[in-house]
Amino acid sequence: MRNSILRTEIPGLELRRRGKVRDVYSVGEDLLIIATDRISAFDVVLPNPIPNKGFVLTALSLFWFELLGDVVKNHLISTRASEYPSQLDPYRDQLEGRSMLVVKTDVFPIECVARGYISGSGWKEYRKTGEVCGIRLPEGLTESDRLPEPLFTPSTKEETGHDINISEKEVANRIGEDATRRLKDLTLTIYSKAADYALENGIIIADTKFEFGTKDGEIILIDEVLTPDSSRFWPKDSYGPGRPQQSFDKQYVRDYLEGLDWDKTPPGPELPREIIERTSEKYLEAFKLLTGRDLEVWIANRGMGNAG
Repeated sequence: MRNSILRTEIPGLELRRRGKVRDVYSVGEDLLIIATDRISAFDVVLPNPIPNKGFVLTALSLFWFELLGDVVKNHLISTRASEYPSQLDPYRDQLEGRSMLVVKTDVFPIECVARGYISGSGWKEYRKTGEVCGIRLPEGLTESDRLPEPLFTPSTKEETGHDINISEKEVANRIGEDATRRLKDLTLTIYSKAADYALENGIIIADTKFEFGTKDGEIILIDEVLTPDSSRFWPKDSYGPGRPQQSFDKQYVRDYLEGLDWDKTPPGPELPREIIERTSEKYLEAFKLLTGRDLEVWIANRGMGNAG
């Protein structure tokens, strides 16, 4: 089993941000994004790592960047630690297979969410108002129903707590109409291509969120892409509208925590070994369904670290 990492330390580099999962460093004019094995639930980072999680997030993002290359450019420079600046050589044990060297962009302060099915915060909003992000939906939808067509339902980017759903008009007020139109088109185009591909391979992408930035005046795709952390993945073979669905992400963790006498504030409780292992298995299963390969085989073939 690969070593799990909860926290990285790269002396001599500026730590730009330590998020719920990723640690981001400045490397000259570029950025180094390291996906740890941290997992959060109810906006609280839990004390136990999920084995292989950071590797899955990084490898899946690379897979999608390549598959979507004809739709939109992305910020990736390399995922191979051997190609990173030499100052990073002493830290390869923290970087191999779980990191990306990327170009720095001017980031849009918007989470670009695409929804093909009604679930999560969208379902809650629909039940109250009949709308999602200001978009009127047909009456009589049930939880997890497929929508007549995919929706662009943006949200704010909050440093702490939950992102807040906003309307397309509000996005235009913040970043301008032309940029909003372009982000909407890219979001729905990327989602449709990815959702069609995933469905053929046994996974329903109910919804997902993208982030974009500009580099030299061009809009490019950044951050993680179409992972179980940024998307709602459902098994195709067990899907049925009118109820919550099984998922490929933190379902076991959330279900376990809901049964505890915990007020959902830090510090988070320790997770039992069984919950940790089942959650790791779900991430690995999603990866294999989408790529057709085991994680270790993929990493070995891509030169992203030792497969042994």
